[in-house]
Amino acid sequence: MTTSSEQKTGPSGSLKSVLASDVPASLVVFLVALPLCMGIALASGAPIMAGLIAGIVGGLVVGLLGGAPLLVSGPAAGLAVMVFGFIQELGFGVTCAAVVGAGVIQMALGGAKVARTALGISPAVIHGMLAGIGILIVLGQLHIVLGGAPQSNAWANLRELPGQIADLHGAATMLGLLTIGLLVVWQLLPAGRLKQVPGPLVAVVGASLAAAVLGADVKRVQLTGDIFSSIQLPTLPQGNWGPFITAVLSLALVASAESLLSAVATDKLHTGPRANLDKELLAQGLANTLSGLAGGLPITGVIVRSAANIAAGAKTRASAFLHGVWMLLFITLLGSMLGLVPLTVLAGLLVFVGGKLVNTHHIKELRHRGELSVYVVTVAGVVGINLLAGIGLGFAMAVFRLLWRLGRVHVHVKQDGEVHQVRVSGALTFVGVPQLSTALAQVPVGAQVELDLAVETLDHSGYEALESWCQTHRKTGGKVWMEPLEDVWTRRGSTSVASASPTLPPASVVPPVSTSLSSEGVR
Repeated sequence: MTTSSEQKTGPSGSLKSVLASDVPASLVVFLVALPLCMGIALASGAPIMAGLIAGIVGGLVVGLLGGAPLLVSGPAAGLAVMVFGFIQELGFGVTCAAVVGAGVIQMALGGAKVARTALGISPAVIHGMLAGIGILIVLGQLHIVLGGAPQSNAWANLRELPGQIADLHGAATMLGLLTIGLLVVWQLLPAGRLKQVPGPLVAVVGASLAAAVLGADVKRVQLTGDIFSSIQLPTLPQGNWGPFITAVLSLALVASAESLLSAVATDKLHTGPRANLDKELLAQGLANTLSGLAGGLPITGVIVRSAANIAAGAKTRASAFLHGVWMLLFITLLGSMLGLVPLTVLAGLLVFVGGKLVNTHHIKELRHRGELSVYVVTVAGVVGINLLAGIGLGFAMAVFRLLWRLGRVHVHVKQDGEVHQVRVSGALTFVGVPQLSTALAQVPVGAQVELDLAVETLDHSGYEALESWCQTHRKTGGKVWMEPLEDVWTRRGSTSVASASPTLPPASVVPPVSTSLSSEGVR
């Protein structure tokens, strides 16, 4: 529904609102995004300009056309490890072509209006994937902070880390640790005007100034020409199509899931218009297609920059769009200033960002919900094997856990005088039918049975198994008192029985049948 304010000012708001709220917010997002774009390019093993191109395209295209007005898009740390592997295997030009292919798939999925399907992915798998990526980023970038070079995998990085610590590289190490220290201190500051200055900007500018004052002999950001001369056209693989197709599908899956989940998370941070996920996926796909064609990194919606955008007072999509404009103007007019930033400073920024991906709040929440095992398996797979293996193992664990829960039926049989009391609780589905049949076989032929169905879930297999046993037991001379199966089947969220069984005997003959249910009823 269109609100009255939107009818008066349009979906992008009035010029006065844009100038008052969105322009200042866009400057904050620009100052947060600029160092992150460079750092993510460094972690991806790509040219620094590739990260900046992705930041510009994400701001201009998704900011203008996206379905989540306050979501900010650009290169994401969550894809850095994946892209690094693809560049090592396929080369940068072919990886850019994979980004184009992923963008086309995203547009097709958005056009087919299946965006909400991505929300069916277990959050434990997504959080585990991001945490695993964060650990990999920290392990790799710590080597640069310490003045060395990252190794090819997590185990190699761990193995070489003690040697790096024993052989510190003076100025490079000091600057990297200074960057991390500034970020930590800035995060601990109390809310106030000073805290409104973005932490990444303070850390990068502060450490870069320290490097300039000290005349530190360290490697710095190198930009080859301006943004237009840096555009590289993608190249198709020469016969190596299997890994290329894998790269396309992987980028499309992970980028789509991260963008859509970020859009949903962003909706929780403001009270403005809700996200149109299919439109957002279309815009993300178009942005990735253009970014890949221009030699840029893959793009996703990113919650950190989006949260900064909302916290800075953004009201419309103009803020996300303008942050892309500021990045384009800065790189075009003042790009040479980026050459003052030491690489170890960007690495320090990435160590901090990677550490933040291991979110303790998510771990506590997943533990409370009983999904910590899925998270741990996903993290272990991402760190110990690779990203796709980690996601696959996480999905497998989530499915196993679901089947285990569906099979958790509890059947308790006891005799009270002449009556056998049978209580069935938990989830009675096809997985638990064998266990139910085994328990019911304990009931003697011709016995009087009081059957208490306190099930949370009942599927068709469970329904038929109960109905068949009841009919067989009655035909052989037995008696069964229970709530009608049809009531159990149709009940939703009830905590009491809708109607009593007409065949229930007087209380003096048989104790009342317990009909208690879980608070969630039968599903």
